[in-house]
Amino acid sequence: RYPVLDLIGKEGPVLCAYYGGRMKRHYVEKNEKNAVGFLGSSEMLDCQPKPVKFMRDDARAKEAHVKQGMILLSRSGTIGNVTYVGKTLSKYLVSEHAIRIECKEFSGYVYAFLKSKVGKLAVSSTQYGAVIQEIEPEHLAAIPIPNAPAMLKSRIHYLIERSYALRDASNDLIDEATALLAEALNLPPMDDIAPSFYEKDAEVDTFSVPLSRLSGRLEASYHVPIVDAVMERLRQNAAEVTTIGDPRISREVILPGRFKRVYVDEGHGRVLIGGKQLYELDPAAKKYISGRKHEQILKKLEVHENTILLTRSGTIGKVSLVPKHWEHYIPSDHIIRIVAVGRDMAGYLYIFLASDYGQPLIRRFTYGSVVDEIDDHHVRSIAVPLLKDRAAQKKINDLALAANEKRYEAYCLEQDALKMLNEQIIFAK
Repeated sequence: RYPVLDLIGKEGPVLCAYYGGRMKRHYVEKNEKNAVGFLGSSEMLDCQPKPVKFMRDDARAKEAHVKQGMILLSRSGTIGNVTYVGKTLSKYLVSEHAIRIECKEFSGYVYAFLKSKVGKLAVSSTQYGAVIQEIEPEHLAAIPIPNAPAMLKSRIHYLIERSYALRDASNDLIDEATALLAEALNLPPMDDIAPSFYEKDAEVDTFSVPLSRLSGRLEASYHVPIVDAVMERLRQNAAEVTTIGDPRISREVILPGRFKRVYVDEGHGRVLIGGKQLYELDPAAKKYISGRKHEQILKKLEVHENTILLTRSGTIGKVSLVPKHWEHYIPSDHIIRIVAVGRDMAGYLYIFLASDYGQPLIRRFTYGSVVDEIDDHHVRSIAVPLLKDRAAQKKINDLALAANEKRYEAYCLEQDALKMLNEQIIFAK
């Protein structure tokens, strides 16, 4: 229906596409002066990225910066994953494995096209490489994009910008809730909670554990002093420290059994997500499993809004609160489900487990020599503080639920943009 333009060119919508050169990465500690989080091309897809690597923000890191309004496109390994740079992502450095795309105008429209099935196919058709697939910025030049009327482009651009603004707003609410939690429990930053080591000058961290506190666990990771330091603070400032297994906290903690996966095409089954995708708003690499073949166990596997998901193997302790659009999704068997006792506990529990203070209390239960694991028994034993100020606890809970609602609204706006792109532009009759 509409003429097409080359994505990059005199008439095309893209001003430039590039990525920084390879550089030697000098990683630093999180609390070092001028340290900035460094994200890979998969972490950049997260709704609220939590970097595990940090670099000093100096001249060498200049090319790794991104700015609001940019589009980022993964260029190696998994080709074509795309995200839009909002306020949250603009704070971080991003790997050279992401192509930076700057547009002349309507960057949200270009993002929506690259996010669409047609756009993804067009990008993947340019890849090269026998072992690791790659694309280069120049490969994007000849990708055709519909030259729709400015009114349609502007509307799609607005929906995408609004979607990412809502994601940023949800992150602000989560940060506010986390700060309120720390204030209510009188908790300093984690870097200031100094564990007590046996020999501070030793080359490795050493500490002693009385026999009375072994609890049947002989591995050192279970007894790390940071856990004791956090627990001491919680006992001093909370009204009570209980556990997730307490019926006042959770109704169920579910560890699904392993199940044979029968994959089907989109539209013919349930969405299956893995632990790597828990931080994404709309998982980029969805798989679908047969509802008919898994009919007997679907009720045990599917999740509902405000269920808390926690990764149990590999990377331990990634926490997510199920948004409304994930209703009936099937997380893999590597993810434990925590069903809070009610809405008035789900948000608060999520904020605590996702916080810097909750994470060591989760990871202390890790076992395994090759692949790290925890199970539902361990999750039920994770400590949870109840606040003296119940009004503050309710506010933390409400902020988390409001953040989750904003993420659902953000998802709906992006879907509206993609629907408009498909029905009124790409497949318009």
